[in-house]
Amino acid sequence: MTEAGQSREDAMEWTVLPGLSPYEETLKAMEARVAAIAAGGADEAVWLLEHPPLYTAGTSARSEDLTDPGRFPVYVAGRGGQYTYHGPGQRVAYVMLDLNRRGRDVRRFVCALEDWVIQTLAAFNVRGERRAERVGVWVSRPDRPPLADGTAREDKIAAIGVKLRRWVSFHGISINVEPDLSHFDGIVPCGLRDFGVTSLVDLGLPVTMDDLDLALRQSFDPAMARLSAPPTGRCEG
Repeated sequence: MTEAGQSREDAMEWTVLPGLSPYEETLKAMEARVAAIAAGGADEAVWLLEHPPLYTAGTSARSEDLTDPGRFPVYVAGRGGQYTYHGPGQRVAYVMLDLNRRGRDVRRFVCALEDWVIQTLAAFNVRGERRAERVGVWVSRPDRPPLADGTAREDKIAAIGVKLRRWVSFHGISINVEPDLSHFDGIVPCGLRDFGVTSLVDLGLPVTMDDLDLALRQSFDPAMARLSAPPTGRCEG
C-alpha cells in the first residue's frame, strides 16, 4: 500500500501472498496490475509469494530441456529465458516497476535485479556472483567435487526473468530458500547442463522465508539506485 506522505510517483506497494499462489491466476493479476501502473492508476508493486510445484518455459525454452514433461504442470511464461522451476520453499518476487520514470534501459534494470539478489544474499554472508555468460546468481561450492574439466563447482541459487509492457516490468526473480532440489531434475534449468542448483538451507544456513523477505525489503532501494546512477556500460559486483 502507499505509505503516508508518499506521492503516487514515489509509492511502492509490498505484498506477501499467503499459501501457494496458483500460477495462472497470479499471472493474470500481475498483468492487470501492470496495465494499471502503465495507465497511471496504480502504484508500483513487489509481490512476494510461493507457487505449487511447476515448470515455466521462457521465450528461449528448448523442448529437449524439459526432461520429465509429466512430472509437474508446465506453463508458457512469456518472460525471457528458458525453463525454470517454481515450488514451495522458493521465494518468488514479482516486480512491477515503471521504467518510464526510472529509465528505459533494460540491461541496467536486469543489472539492478542482480544487485538486489546479491545484496540480499550478502545479508546471510553468502557471496552471490554474476556470470557474463550465464543468467542468474551463482555461488561457488569449494565443498563439492570440481567439474570433469577441473573447473571449480558453482551452483545457481537465484533465477532472473523479466518482461516489459509499455515499459512497465513484470515477472522478476526467484531465490531458493528451502525447496526440494530434486524437483529441478525434470528440466535443464535455464539450459545449463554442467551446473547444479542450491539453496540457502542447502548451504547450511537456517534462513526462513520471513528472514529473506526482510533482507529483500532492506536491499531493494539500494539496488534500484543503479537505475538513476550514471551508466557504466556494464554490471559490477
